[in-house]
Order: sequence, then structure tokens, then C-alpha cells
Amino acid sequence: MKAETIYGQKKVVTGNHAVSYGVLLARAEVIAAYPITPQTQIVELLSEFCARGLLKAKFIKVESEHSAMAACVGAAACGCRTFTATSAHGLALMHEMLHWAVGGRLPIVLANVNRAMGPGWSVWTDQNDSLSQRDVGFVQFYCESNQEVLDTTIQAFKIAETCLLPVMLVLDAFVLSHTSEPVDIPFPEEVADFLPPYKPKYFLDINDPRAFGGLTSPDHYYEIRYKIELAHQKALKVAEEVDNEFYQKFGRKYGLVEAYQCDDAKLIIVTSGTITGTARQVIDEERAKGKRVGLLKIRLFRPSPAHLIKEILTKAEKVAVIDRNISFGHSGIFAQEIKSILYNEIRRPLIFDFVLGLGGRDVVPDDIREIIDFTYKKDYPEEMVYFRGVRL
Repeated sequence: MKAETIYGQKKVVTGNHAVSYGVLLARAEVIAAYPITPQTQIVELLSEFCARGLLKAKFIKVESEHSAMAACVGAAACGCRTFTATSAHGLALMHEMLHWAVGGRLPIVLANVNRAMGPGWSVWTDQNDSLSQRDVGFVQFYCESNQEVLDTTIQAFKIAETCLLPVMLVLDAFVLSHTSEPVDIPFPEEVADFLPPYKPKYFLDINDPRAFGGLTSPDHYYEIRYKIELAHQKALKVAEEVDNEFYQKFGRKYGLVEAYQCDDAKLIIVTSGTITGTARQVIDEERAKGKRVGLLKIRLFRPSPAHLIKEILTKAEKVAVIDRNISFGHSGIFAQEIKSILYNEIRRPLIFDFVLGLGGRDVVPDDIREIIDFTYKKDYPEEMVYFRGVRL
């Protein structure tokens, strides 16, 4: 389909192509690409856009994901709006350069299609690839639908360039990446008004040579890291402002988190990614049966919207966190986050952690129902983490 015929219409596109159209609309100037399943379609379509002259960008074909992020670091340091995409082992190979992106305060946007880490080798979804990078310093968004993927891609550039932080938007492998859904694709003029050209205050200039990322003494290093933390605190506010501005412009709003049926809920289910849609359906069914159950969707993972999570979850008696990930030897990663956020609260709910859906195993409505029934009946969590659906 021609890109010029898709603007201003609702079209059926995959999650991967939703990212590609978001990057096209954001008018990225440099794209560094290395293919890896299941994200390859993202850079393939961007390559086509560049070849056809629809996107006036430098498309760099590199030999590895490490090189892809290195190229983005160089391009962003020179003041270019920059993008790349990867998954799983590609993100792991990027790890060193992710630190350079954060430490250099470079507003790179990275789309990561959540894929399980091997071995055993898997191309299906879980969250361990992106969550293993949680302490690097990237802003992280977890998307539920293809529409949210496109809109978050556009928002990500504005947040990154406002806060001078790299942003990672995350979507589930195959469940979103290769699944087609109706998506509203805005006109380029509307996006250009929302996201003006990037005009960096600082950038490398061959006519005015400067050092970048050189040896830093203990007298200065601490302050550099502290400023990154301040930028994350700023990003919390900016992400909310950008989402509100996006709503005014395009009529769609996602929030940093989403509370669904939580006002009177005794039990709140915490989800992220595509599991949210399944859980939302089950919440409605359980409500119809008289159970006071609600849903908290975590969209922004880093920086942590702790103030919103506290406000919502402290009203409940119990919380069931659904983790499509595992920190071996401990528990699910989202549950760790929730527990640390609520630890100092005088009134805090009992927290149950459920790990399921690893390696792309389907999480179906019955799984959510069983979690709700199990948590309702328990007086307290007897285990740090419950593994649902393990076949031994």
C-alpha cells in the first residue's frame, strides 16, 4: 500500500508496521538497522519508505545490533532525529551502547519487540529482554494495541528530545508485531505540528571540535549520573504533558498507567502489554458476577509512575501482579517494582505475584479467572511467586 494513500484513514496494519508509520510521521533523519525476528518488518518497511523517497532519512545497514546502536549514538550526537529497532538477543548485544546513549543524553528512539531470551531458542514473546535493561536508563513504554504502538512511537520522539533521554517502546512479539488491527494514521501535517523538527542545543560540529564521553574524574561523574536521574524525574511530568497534548490533537489518550474499575475494587489485577486486553474482558465478566475486581495497566515502566501506582493500589485489599517475565531466584519483575513502591505505605494491600506466559505461551481468559479465584480465596500469599500453568 502506498504511504501517501494511508494518511488520515483507519487502516489495518501490523504492530511492526504501526511502528514504521510512526517513524515515518515523526520524520526520523537517521535509521540504523539490523534484522532480527520478530522486528525485521519494522526496518524493512522503513527501508522501502527511504528507497521511495517518502522518508528523507539516512538508512544505515550495519553488521550487528551493537553497531546499530553505535550508529544511532553517533547520529544523535550530531543532532539528528534517530531511530532503530531490535528484539531479544539483539537488544542484549546492544547493551554496552545503551549506556552510551543514556550517558550521552541522546534522544534515540528504540522499538523493542519483546521476544524470549534463549536458550532454548524462542522467537515468541515475553518481557525478559527489555526488563533486563531496566537499570540502563532508557525510558520504557509497554504497549497494549497497534494503535497505542503508533501513537507511542510519535510521543516517544517528543519525550526523548524534551528530556534528552533515549526512549524504548515495547510491543509483544507476534501478538502485536505480526497481528493486524485497525489503526488511525494521522496526516503528516498534524504530526509535524505536534512534533516540530528537532533543534538540539548541543551537538558535535566538525567546525568546532569537542570531546564526547571521555574520561570523567570522581569529582564530576556523580553529578553527571544525578542529572540523568533528574531527567527521569522530568520525564514523568513531560510524558503526561505529551500524552495530554496528543489527546488534544488526535483524540487519543493512554496515561502513564490506566486504572479500570478500581474505585471500589477489593482485588486489583496488575498487567502490562497485550495481557491487559484479555484481563479487561475478564474483569467485566467477574464484575457482572458481583466480584469487586479492578485492573491496573502499567504503560510507563521507567521512570516509575510510583505516585499513581500508590494512589490506586492502596485502596485495595489484595493485588495480583501478572508477570510475563522472571528474575531467577526471586520473582516477577513487575511484582518487585510494586512491592518496593508500596513498602513504606501505612495502608498497603497483600501482593500476590503470578508468573505465566513465558516464551509466548498463550495467556487466555481462564488463566485470569483462575488467578482471580485463587487470590480471592487466599488470606495471604504463601509463596513469593506463583508459577501458573507449568507442565512438569
